[in-house]
Amino acid sequence: MTFSNIMDSNSYQGGPGADPLIEARSTVLGPAYRLFYERPVHLVRGQGTKLYDADGREYLDAYNNVASVGHCHPHVIDAVTRQLNTLNTHTRYLHESIVEYSQRLLAGMPAEINQVMYACTGSEANDLALRVAAMYTGATGVIVTHEAYHGNTEAVTAISPSMGGRAGVGTHVRTVSAQLGRDEIAAAIADLQDSGHGVSALVVDTIFSSDGIYPDPFVLAPAVAAVRAAGGVLIADEVQPGFGRTGAGMWGFTRHGVVPDLVTMGKPMANGMPVSAMAARAEVLARFADRVPYFNTFGGNPVSMAAAAAVLDVIEDQRLISNAATVGGDLRAELTRLAAGNPRVGQVRGAGLYIGMEVLDGAGAPDRETARWIINAMRERGVLISVCGADGNVLKIRPPLVFSMSDVDRFIAELTAVLASLDK
Repeated sequence: MTFSNIMDSNSYQGGPGADPLIEARSTVLGPAYRLFYERPVHLVRGQGTKLYDADGREYLDAYNNVASVGHCHPHVIDAVTRQLNTLNTHTRYLHESIVEYSQRLLAGMPAEINQVMYACTGSEANDLALRVAAMYTGATGVIVTHEAYHGNTEAVTAISPSMGGRAGVGTHVRTVSAQLGRDEIAAAIADLQDSGHGVSALVVDTIFSSDGIYPDPFVLAPAVAAVRAAGGVLIADEVQPGFGRTGAGMWGFTRHGVVPDLVTMGKPMANGMPVSAMAARAEVLARFADRVPYFNTFGGNPVSMAAAAAVLDVIEDQRLISNAATVGGDLRAELTRLAAGNPRVGQVRGAGLYIGMEVLDGAGAPDRETARWIINAMRERGVLISVCGADGNVLKIRPPLVFSMSDVDRFIAELTAVLASLDK
């Protein structure tokens, strides 16, 4: 079976085994699905930053950004329940909620981005963005980072090297490092032009999460300028850094001082309800909109819109962007303190509540095996994290936006104990 860096760096490696639920799952779902951890967690309940398994054990969730405003937030539950009790249908009927939500969403974007279209998943939103970009530019060539993940439709799997390695990307795709070096961007542009694909888009996750979490805010603007000079557009994939995650505003691209041509979003948008979106400059969208009568059966349905609006309410009312900056800064400082003088820990990188921490071997090289051991040791101590990066050695810490200082204390206490047990 093909190794997927994003899927298999923290996946369950056993077979069906003795656990009847794992066996039943494997039988009915087949081998393509993955489970986390050497001992998969059977979750039955969640509340805020906590999750609970079938035996009643509590876990601190330091990984899930889908339930971005906390698991089972009562305001989101109430909004969804009210709408389910009233109406749920598709977007070919008039309904106020999709208009009201769109106005609110776009009000938080740069003025140049003034239209929005809906789907159900980030994969669909990125797929749509690629179609819009190709129709606008007349080109098909795409530039992504070496370990990018942008979804799992056929089109976006082709621009997601973390799914199956760089050899698995499309012939119209060129990869560059997360540092977006001037020379490598120029080389990618030239190669796409020479091969006849032209330059359609640079697609980036603005925290470069799958590459290992690189928050440098100065690398994107020069790359965007080069791509636009070659006729391409910027697609900012905000599925992971968006909705206040980085603590510097609603969108990750704001930190970079750029205004995208297309912005995609999904996972945290409705706290677990399926909804995603692609926001666009009207002039970029126009050619596609004039030629394609777009429709998505469930995209933008009233129940999902109610959930998405409730998430915006919570972000605003609980000041979660400020919380991400403050609590995330405290967590990053504590992790940096842990790293100081510890030869098994490298850089601590991140912004807001999206943080990566490198794990190294005794010689200072990336250590995938030990990183995997750490996340499983943390799981055994009741804290859930994952890994990312080309070498699978960067601890991926991405808790719900309601993470508190007391959650930081618990996290640091458990990680301190785990790191202390290394090499014993």
